[in-house]
Amino acid sequence: MNLINTYETSKDTDNRIKSISEKKCAARVDDNLSCTITIDPKRTFQTFKGFGCALTESAGYVISHLEAADQKTVVKNCFSEKGNKYTFARTHMNSCDFSLGNWACVPQKDESLKSFSFERTDKYMTPLLKLAAKENPGLNVMVTPWTPPAWMKTNNDMNHGGKLKKKYRKLWAEYFVRFIRGLNERGLSVGYVSIQNECEAAQTWDSCLWTGKEEGEFAVNYLKPAFSENGLDDVKILVWDHNRDMMVKRMKQSFSVPGAEKAIDGMAYHWYSGDQYDNVRACAKAHPDMDFFFTEGSIEGGARPGKWYVGERYGHNIINDLNAGCTAWMDWNMALDIVGGPNHVNNFCDAQILIDTEKKEVLYQSSYYYIGQFSRFIVPSSKRVDFKMTPYMVPAAFDGKMGNTMECTVFVTPQNQLVVVVMNRTEADMIFELKLDDLGMKDKKEKTLYTSKVTDKNVKNCFVCPPRGIQTYIFEQ
Repeated sequence: MNLINTYETSKDTDNRIKSISEKKCAARVDDNLSCTITIDPKRTFQTFKGFGCALTESAGYVISHLEAADQKTVVKNCFSEKGNKYTFARTHMNSCDFSLGNWACVPQKDESLKSFSFERTDKYMTPLLKLAAKENPGLNVMVTPWTPPAWMKTNNDMNHGGKLKKKYRKLWAEYFVRFIRGLNERGLSVGYVSIQNECEAAQTWDSCLWTGKEEGEFAVNYLKPAFSENGLDDVKILVWDHNRDMMVKRMKQSFSVPGAEKAIDGMAYHWYSGDQYDNVRACAKAHPDMDFFFTEGSIEGGARPGKWYVGERYGHNIINDLNAGCTAWMDWNMALDIVGGPNHVNNFCDAQILIDTEKKEVLYQSSYYYIGQFSRFIVPSSKRVDFKMTPYMVPAAFDGKMGNTMECTVFVTPQNQLVVVVMNRTEADMIFELKLDDLGMKDKKEKTLYTSKVTDKNVKNCFVCPPRGIQTYIFEQ
């Protein structure tokens, strides 16, 4: 295979998704080999649909403080072909915690929904969504509610959990239809909805509780029929939209409802309970034709300006989610202020882009660049490729575990390019070789995937990933 290009982001350099020469990433003969990555391009897995982020009211609010040209630049850097190429934008129906306060499209009791209003959505969210769609005309919007209006709930409160009153299930499905049609009328294409954000969390902010069975019943008996009756059959329905820890149990509960296999198109999940990638893998294996979207992750507790570990956490999660069967990966807020808000209950978080609303300055965090190492090259319709990693030396990690050598994921694009992303979270150079597992050979031997074109006799046929760095290698088959 021919090496087309290599891109690198690394802590102690100025490299930020920077194209580097073959000579620059070549290993020296006296370097110790840390691992071999053996790739089997004949064995593929899920088809990937793309990367994205959430366009919340808070994100729209902070971006609105910038001059129009600067707003366009920020959005271009996320959604355009020259930026991170995001193809998904997740947004909220009614308010969420990253809103300026509680609000609903129908705030007062109105069982006819005649008072349904886009006034609040149109203030900060619609303009941002339109900017994103302009940069990427194929933008796919995902809609998620954090809560129904208070009058539809058992606790008469948009916050603190509570449940949707059973008598309003049909009306709530109609509410989805109204909101999706409203976005469609504004030139925005909605491809996915999830029934509820974080179904098992009675938060101090916008929240509502659903059991797995209730989600299944709502999808089968109310939401899917409402979509079909209103020409929205193409809108896919996802359940759960909460942490990895309960995915297997919740999927069994939702799919215990007769008709669920036809009404539910997949599952959404977050990272806040820990890694637990085996749960993603188990669900993807049980339902190989369904979607498994990572829809939210962020560093909680406020903004972390300039911190490198933020990006590394993203890289670790993306690699392991993709290797477990994830079919789309979305960050939480695209942009927040330098505190990590606004958030109407002070649940501040970090974001890939921080904006000083007073100085009108924009800071691109390490997370932005780490996501870009994947999103710019693993394009929609790419397929994950099988590989195995064989470690040889104990790395310079704090715990010295062999498993901490490197992390890797491999995809083949629709253009038949092989994309290999490797990440090194240690404090030492990691030297690795790439091999091809040719199962067509009688002896099933591994052969070199790549032969270095560097003529320097002191260079061997291996690569080096720098300390606290991530690289993307693109090969032409």
